[in-house]
Formats: sequence, structure tokens, C-alpha cells
Amino acid sequence: MQQQAKPVSSPLAPAHASAAVYGSDLMVEVLRELGIEYIALNPGASYRGLHDSLVNFPGGGPEIILCSHEEIAVGIANGYARVTGKPMATGLHDVVGLQHACMAMFISWCSRTPVLNLGGGGPQDATNRRSTDWVHTALVQGNLVREFVKFDDQPASVAAVPESLLRAYRIATTEPMGPVYVCLDSDVQEAAIEEPMVVPDASLYRAPAPPRPNLDALREAAGLLVGAAWPVILSGEIGRAPETLAGLAQLAEALGAPVLAADGAFGLPTAHPLEVTPLREDVLARADVILALDVPSLGVPLGPTVRERGNFHLIVAPETKVINITMADQQKQSWVTEGMWVTPVAVPIASSTAQALPELIAACEELAAGDSGHAQRAEARRDEVGRMHAGAAERSAERSRELWDAKPISSGRLYGELSTRLAGQPWAMVHAHNRRWGQMDVSEPDHAIGGTRGGGVGSGLPSSIGAALAHKGSGRLCVTVIGDGDFFMTSNALWTAAKYEIPLLVLIYNNHSYYNDEEHQERMAVRRERPVENKGVGVRIEDPAPDFAGLARSLGVAGFGPVADPADLGGILDEALAVVRSGKPAVVDVETQVR
Repeated sequence: MQQQAKPVSSPLAPAHASAAVYGSDLMVEVLRELGIEYIALNPGASYRGLHDSLVNFPGGGPEIILCSHEEIAVGIANGYARVTGKPMATGLHDVVGLQHACMAMFISWCSRTPVLNLGGGGPQDATNRRSTDWVHTALVQGNLVREFVKFDDQPASVAAVPESLLRAYRIATTEPMGPVYVCLDSDVQEAAIEEPMVVPDASLYRAPAPPRPNLDALREAAGLLVGAAWPVILSGEIGRAPETLAGLAQLAEALGAPVLAADGAFGLPTAHPLEVTPLREDVLARADVILALDVPSLGVPLGPTVRERGNFHLIVAPETKVINITMADQQKQSWVTEGMWVTPVAVPIASSTAQALPELIAACEELAAGDSGHAQRAEARRDEVGRMHAGAAERSAERSRELWDAKPISSGRLYGELSTRLAGQPWAMVHAHNRRWGQMDVSEPDHAIGGTRGGGVGSGLPSSIGAALAHKGSGRLCVTVIGDGDFFMTSNALWTAAKYEIPLLVLIYNNHSYYNDEEHQERMAVRRERPVENKGVGVRIEDPAPDFAGLARSLGVAGFGPVADPADLGGILDEALAVVRSGKPAVVDVETQVR
């Protein structure tokens, strides 16, 4: 007599019955159900079961993106998330791979990007350990990264895996977003499934919608803005939700308010007459009301350009009222204070900008309709800010003209030549070193996705490759401008771009130095009355100077340069862009001025 199958005991709402034979097969089924397209990894025995299922389980799994280092794997996932707003997975080989990945995980934490980090581990059952397993098994593995991930877990059975992955994905994609870590015990991966399992319906476990703003706080904010003599808008990371950008422009124009880009991400087009980021200190000095929209740390845009030791002082007047709309305070841990200085806020509003802006606009319009002098005041401000914008643009263009033929090559020449060649086609600046806004027509979100936060050198290239992977096949030409020190640290990431034919133009801003430290060494020398001319010792990248173009070619990427003569730059860019348009990456090493 044929035995009846045991009933499925999972409490999770099923999408369909599982076809898994092993625990790692079920893991792949859940990843597919979550819509994970890619998993970036460096291979490791601690997740050999998962690796086998990714390759051999019927139906396939997320596509493997092979990387030469775990920091590169997480960096690629970070860049991908900055473009798409959704996670990639990574595969991290137990404690050693996790330690390699820590820097990039920290950067994705500071950048608020969702990454589903999967680690192999164990086995926790000591009787099943091979020799190396003893030093590769932690109690508990997530302890290593708990202070800079939103969630970590280590499911102890195959049945517990779906819930763990669902919870991790939901937490990663709940605002404010961030990385998560799930350790998958090798015994659980390799366990044979002996009873029917289900693949849960991921749509029933998705992230909640972000909250709407408190209406009383919103009305108070509207009153301050409409009544202000010189309102200023700080545009942070609102470009992550493109639907907010029309609202930003609408509010700025209605108020006649200057707009400052506070985090390098897109806010207003650089040609918009209210966009005056180059005049930040002058604009803020006059502000009586400031509206901050999803600004990661208020102290950065509200503080002085050069900061040194000693008490921090805002550059705005003490009586200036700040309205701060952000979800950032909902994601805080204490290992580092990534929010930086505590700054005074008159009206704090915990809401997503996408939810808050339409309601704030409506409240401002209602108040402005009852204020007979508002329209005239707003028009006068629009005219004045427009003149400021035009003056700043002309000064930037004049400086670019003055330095156009300078050697080493100026940033104005670099971005000017690039801008000419990008005109009239869809493009994305996926990372920018020393960007000269005046030389680039930044007019849509993909033109400026913002830099990665956290201050880790080496993040630029992997993140750029991940962003270019997200754009692959879109017809959008991807460009990254990376400092030589940043490029040098993770240059082997180019191999991944070559292997998967990820089209990306990499421009190396090569001043032969970790130049930020030269400035610090100069300040210390002056302060201590010591020789300033020694500021480059232990900082300069020379004697020998790396052959970056040759390094690129050794990794299967077209390499050009070093370009020392500005007259040669345009022609070489044309050659490199031809390679990128053919669907492959290219590197151009450009010898540049220090800033």
C-alpha cells in the first residue's frame, strides 16, 4: 500500500510546493521568490551546498557574479542597490570572508543601501567539522557585524530558513533601508529534505509602506516656510524616490527658495535657476528657515567647509529655524555616530519625503493663498536667486576656461570634455571624484546617484561596477570618475566587469597621491612649525608610479593612458567610449591637478 505524503507543517503562506531535495535548494527557491537577480561572491567551502544549488538545482537561482574579494562583492551589491532600490545577495565564506566584507558592509550601512548578505558557517554540530571548520565556526557569526547591519540571524534548521530570509529581506527594504546578514550553517545547507516543504508567497511578507508625516508638525513647517524672509531647501537623498523630484521643484519655485544639494545626490537640475549649491555658505548665512529633505547628517551642509579640532559651530544664524524631514533617526546604533553632530531642529518630522512633500506643498499653498504679500516676496526671491545662479555659473565657466590647457589636466577640462561627449544621449554618473557641477549638465537622477557614505577608500570602483550592472542593457552609458588611491585599493574588481561584460567608462583622477592626507599633513606641519615640503612623505603614489592602464589590460579591460596632455584627452575619451558602447568596460588614466 502506497504511503501518503506527510502534510506540510509550515505556518508560512505558500506560493507553491517546494521541489527542493536539499536545504540549499530551498534557499535558492526562496531567493527566487524574493526576486533576487544576482548573488556576488568569492567561492568558499562553507557554502558549497548553496553554490551547488545555485548552479545545478533545476530552474537555476540568482545569477552568480564572481568576484576576487568579498569586499568587492558587497561593494557591487551596494552600487546595484543605489540604482535599483532593491537588494542583491552576496555570498561570504564563513568568518574569513565576513571579515573581508566588513568594510563594504559598513559603507552600505552608512549609505542606507539594502544588501542581503548570506554567509556560510559551521557546522555548529562539532562532530561534523573538518579540520579548518574549527577556526571557521563562530559563536555567533553575526556578532562580528551586528553593530552595522539592521538584522542578523542564523537559522538552525531547514524549516527555519524561509522565515529567516523573508524577515531579513523585509527588514533590509524597510525605510530607512540597510544591509542584513544571515548565516547559513553548512549542515543546514547540505541536509536532505525528508518531508514536504513549501516556498512562501513573498508578497505577503513585503516591507511596510513608509509613514505619513504628523499633520500638526507639517502645518507648523508650512507656516514657517511661507512666512520666511529667506527660506532655503537642503536636498539630500530624495532622488532615491524619483517621484519626489517634481515636488521639490514645485515647492522651491512656489517659495522662491534656493536649493542646495546636501549629499551629492540629484535634487534639482544644475541648470535650474534656484540650484545654487556652489554658493552654499553665502546662501545659508542669510537663511531664517531651512527645510532639510532626507539629509543624512545636518551638520555637514550646515557646517563650515573646512573643519578642524575644537567645538563645532554652525554657519547659520542661531535664530534660524530648521525643519527636518527624515527617517534616519529610526535607524541608529552606537558603534559609530554616523549621524555626526547633534544639530538643533525646530520642527522634526519622521516621514519619508515621498509621503511628506505633497502634503507640505498643499499646506504651503493654502497658507500662501491667504497671504496677500507672499506671491510678490516669492517672485523677488526667485529673481535674486536666479541672478546668483547665473553669476556662479559664469564664474565656474571662466575658471574652466582659464585652466582649460593647464598641465596637469584640470577637473574642469576633464568634466568639460566628458560632458561634450555625453550630450544628447542617456548616461549615468555612477560615482564622481572632485565633481565640478558647473561643467556637467546634471538634469536627471541617474546623472548623480550620490557617493557612498562611510569614508572608506576603495569603495568607488566596486560600487560603480554594481551600478553599471544595474543599468546593463538599458542603453544608458555609465561613467565613473575615481581617485587614483581609491582605484588602486580595489582595482582587481575590474576583472569582474570584464568577465560579465559590464559596460563602464572608468576615468582615474590621478594626482599621484592620497591627497586628502597631504592636506592634513600640511596643516599639522604649519601648526607645529615643521617643514611643509615633507607633506607628501608616506602619502604620494609614485616611485614607481603604477601603470593603471597596463593593470586594466592585465585584467581583460581596455586601458588608455596615462593622459598628460590636455590636447590628447578628447581623442582618447572617444576611443574609450567606443569600447564602452560595444558593451565592455574601459579605463582611462588621466594625470590631474590635485583638486
